[in-house]
Amino acid sequence: MPSINLLPWREEERKQRQRDFGVATAGAVVAAIAFVVGTIFFYSQMISGQQDRNKRLTDEIVELEKSITEIDGLERQKERLLARMEIIEQLQKSRPEIVHLFDEMVEQLPEGVYLSAMKQTGSRVEIRGVAQSSTRVSALMRQIDASEWLSDPEVERVETTQSGASRQAEFIVYLKQQRSGAEMEEGE
Repeated sequence: MPSINLLPWREEERKQRQRDFGVATAGAVVAAIAFVVGTIFFYSQMISGQQDRNKRLTDEIVELEKSITEIDGLERQKERLLARMEIIEQLQKSRPEIVHLFDEMVEQLPEGVYLSAMKQTGSRVEIRGVAQSSTRVSALMRQIDASEWLSDPEVERVETTQSGASRQAEFIVYLKQQRSGAEMEEGE
């Protein structure tokens, strides 16, 4: 039988397999590196996109906060204007009240009573004057109490003084100015 030497062929086949294994290993390493680089790139793009969205949201939040600040300022300005309008409206409604006060004082002032000063604080009115006698001051208080526009008379002081041959009573009286029923209904 002839002798065939298969060793060189086997040697060649082993070298071929080693080359194929090296190429496959190199290909796997290159593929793994490409996969890792691709994954890193993909995630960095996702992170960059999210950062852009976050920056946009932050910018929008800043703009909205500016708008909210402006709206708050406008609300405060609106409240101030409404308060001013309310005060003006109250002043408009109370405009005829002073006329009623003076008219009623003239009507209720008894003969022999003279006013020297009149001061109003809110609805409370202080009147100072001179009467021929303290009974005239009492008559003034009764007429004030019976008035539609005036009420709650209170005497702070009545002093009888001598003025030449005659005596007179100096007085201070407090009273409240009332609104008529029709004006109260309009105000409510």
